[in-house]
Parts: sequence; structure tokens; C-alpha cells
Amino acid sequence: MAKIKIRQTGREIQCQDGTNLLDALLEAGIFVDNPCNGKGICGKCKVKVLSEGVSEMAASKERLLKPEEIEAGVRLSCMVEVTGDMEIGLLLKERKHKVLTKGYMPEFERDSFDGGYGVVIDIGTTTVVTALIDLKTGEEIANASMINAQKRYGLDVLTRITYEYEHPDCGIHRLQEALVNSINGMLEEVCLRAKVSPQKIREIDVAANCTMMHMLLGVDARAIGRSPYKPEFTEAKELLAGEIGIRAAEDTRLYCLPQVSAYIGADIVAGAYVCELEKERGNVLFIDIGTNGEIVLASRGRLWCCSCAAGPALEGMNISSGMRAAEGAIEEVQITEQGIHYQVIGKAEPVGLCGSGILAVVKELLRTGIVKKTGVFVKKEKLSEQDYRYPMIRMDGTKREFILCEKPEIVVTQGDVRHVQLAKGAILSGFAALLKQAGIRMDELDKVMIAGQFGAHLPAESLIGTGILPGEVEGKLVYVGNSSKTGAYMALMSEKVKREMELLAGKMEYMELAETENYERIFAESMIFPG
Repeated sequence: MAKIKIRQTGREIQCQDGTNLLDALLEAGIFVDNPCNGKGICGKCKVKVLSEGVSEMAASKERLLKPEEIEAGVRLSCMVEVTGDMEIGLLLKERKHKVLTKGYMPEFERDSFDGGYGVVIDIGTTTVVTALIDLKTGEEIANASMINAQKRYGLDVLTRITYEYEHPDCGIHRLQEALVNSINGMLEEVCLRAKVSPQKIREIDVAANCTMMHMLLGVDARAIGRSPYKPEFTEAKELLAGEIGIRAAEDTRLYCLPQVSAYIGADIVAGAYVCELEKERGNVLFIDIGTNGEIVLASRGRLWCCSCAAGPALEGMNISSGMRAAEGAIEEVQITEQGIHYQVIGKAEPVGLCGSGILAVVKELLRTGIVKKTGVFVKKEKLSEQDYRYPMIRMDGTKREFILCEKPEIVVTQGDVRHVQLAKGAILSGFAALLKQAGIRMDELDKVMIAGQFGAHLPAESLIGTGILPGEVEGKLVYVGNSSKTGAYMALMSEKVKREMELLAGKMEYMELAETENYERIFAESMIFPG
């Protein structure tokens, strides 16, 4: 057995010789950012090796670590094999994140309750939000939120599904345990804050995407990640909360909202219900922007829906200086002749770029002509040395990049722009394909409703300035906040709402984008930035 000592805390953990260092740290519950789940391609799991006891796969050194980092002993933990006792220093710490808890709510008829409490939970790939509700009054009396603890197994659903594949003996259990432990911790927090016994919780209602719902219930999610992408279940589920390890009363009921398909989950059904899309008389588009962009189009009483793989760039991942929306993240950028101005979450020193930040900077790069509508940086030699943009661009070998901040160094690379461009192409092509299916022109849309944790932080000028949404919808955007949590609340407070949501899920018509006529051409056209 080898011992690993953590410099910051003095804690020691043990593992077998030959164990991957990242796996050993995650197994011990030690935070290490690893969006790619240990594939050696994101460069986020850096640690400082302070003593011997390692061997390493050197292949990623040249690509993801700077020479000065290598010289200082910095390594990617996913590329390190423990071969004896060692000491390491952690380079990244948990930061306070911005989590959205509220949203628009329509009028609805509540059931009558004689007392007791209920809980609503919105489980997203990135965040989990919990609220304690007084059933008699309908009032939210306490809430808690946190980053999804499954992040240690990867930051997107496909990476977590891959974890199930790679660990068939324990993967499903570990992913479920991460969620259930988080929920128990938040239940304890909200009950303590409200001075309520968990034994008085009568019902817990959950909205989540399809993968998270499977993982919460301990159901094999692997079929969601492979063709033909058929989940094990889509119907609403009712069971006792204690059956999956949630600590409440013995008879506390757990209700999981219904879903449509592998990539249109209960969170989107909840959003469609909350926004009353089925009742809309005009042409209304609902979009939840995140790692996946889920889109619902309401027209003439029908609901078409699709999901597009936007990728993690819009949440700050797969970006060279990317991070989640936490303290130290740049979230707004302006490029002027006087220089570069930016806003940082928490008014802290800048650390990196979150999703809204990378969109803001790409919008500005396009507006100022530093990046062309094809997504390529302008050649520096085409600019005069007196041009205010000239010192903002530098060469990294043969590649051009934009210097956003010098200390600490935060840059936007050609690869970063490409990641945003791919996300833009995916979302806008889904948008266009649904409109084509319904026979509707862009200018015939009456309203575009933006939902979700990420979408709420995106100003219209960034969405339209980067072309994620077309110029025709300017002035038609409506932000509805966390409609997933709101839908779970409405289901908690009304048995009628539960039944109506179940009927609504059955009416939503899922469209597979890859099978859409001429989708490749639609996607290619959607990749072009606004000129």
C-alpha cells in the first residue's frame, strides 16, 4: 500500500501501488476538477507533486502543461500512477457558485393540506436545488443548492454514463450514492434552518434530465449513451423515499416527474407545463441552454421537441481558461479602443472564463472584427501596429490567440472559438430544424422563452451577437428562470398537475435531428457567425 499526503490539510490517504492518482483522490472524496473524467484531454486536474512515488504517462505533457509548470512539478493527476509514498499539493479549490433557484410561476389550483411539509428538487447535470415547502400555506420556507456531487465522475452526462461502462461492478451504485448523499445533506440543511423535523416531510417531488433521473433511482443509464438511445423508463415514478436511501419519514413519498425520451427529460416537461406551451395560440419556442440544448416548439396546439449536443463549452468547460460560474469567473467583457473591460463574479481577482464570459468575449471578438464570421482570427500582420486590436492578438507558434488578461494570464484561443462555434451550430440548427418541421419562418415566431440555470445568466446581446439565436427574435426573448424547479413545486402542490404533466409528456413529439432531411446542410449554415 502507498500513502498520499495532501500538503494543504495534512490528510493522508492510502491506495494500492499502481493506482491512478486521480482515481485515488476522487475515491477519498478529495475535490479535483476533471471535466473529461480522466481522459487526459481537458488539462483541469492539475496537482503539484512534491515528492517521489509516481510514474506518469508523458503524452499529454507537451499539449496541456506549460514548460514552467512541468519544471515546478505540476502534473495532470489522471496521467500519474502511484508507485510509492508521495506528497502532493492541490492547485484548485472549491469556489462559491452562482445557482439559480427561482423562476416564473403561473396561477394554478393547489390541493388542500392539513399540515406537514414537502420538498422539491431540481437535479441538473451541474447543479442541484432543493426547497422545503409548508404544504398548508404553499410557502417556500428554506432552500439549499450545490454543485452536483457527481462532478467527480465527469461534468457531462455522457462522461458519467461512460463511468458506468468502465465500472460495471460499482458505477451505478457510486453515481446514485453521490446524488442521494447530496440530497440528504441538503434536506438536513433546510430542515435545520426551518427548525422542522425530517420526519414531517410527507412528499418529495423531483424534476431532472433523463440521465440524472436514472442515476438517482439506481437504474442502469448506459442505454441512454448508445444507439438507439432508449432509456429504461420515461414514465413518472412513485415510490417511498427510503427505498433509495433518502432520510425522511418511513412513509415519505417520492414522486419523479415524467419524461419524453433519452434527451428530453422531466426538467423540460416541467418547463413546457410551467410556460403553458400547450395553451399558446401563437408560435412559441422554449429553450433550455446547457451542455445539451433542449428545445420545444409550440404551434397550432402541437409540441415538437429536440435535443442538440451543445457540449460543455457554454458552461465554461473545454475552454482553455474555462471554469464554472463561480467566484473569480469573468462573466462580461467589453473590448474598446481604450482597452479591455470585464466583470468578475464576486468582484474577486479573475481566475478564468465561465460560460457567459466566453460568449461575451466571442461576441466582442466578432463585433470588433478580431474574429471573422467563419470563426477564424484575423491575421495580425493585416493590422497596423497603431490599430488598438494589434497588441491584443499574439502568436502561439502558428496559432493566433486573444489576450484577455495578462496577470493572471487568461487567453482565448482559436480552439476556444471553435468550441463556441460548434455549440452555436448545434443549438441554432435544432432551432431551424424544428421550425422547418412545423413550416414556420423565423420572423413568424411570437416569443422565445429562455429557461434553465445557464440561460438565465445570458444577456440577449450575447445570444444574438454570437448567433446562437437569430437576429429575427430580438425583442421577443422572455427569461423564465428555473422552470424545472417550479414544475416540481406545482406537482407537489397538486395531484391534478401531476396527471396533466403525465398527459403532456405523452403529447410531446420528439424529433431526432440526425434523421432530419438535409440536417448536415442546416448545421453547416448554422455554424457561420453573424457578419
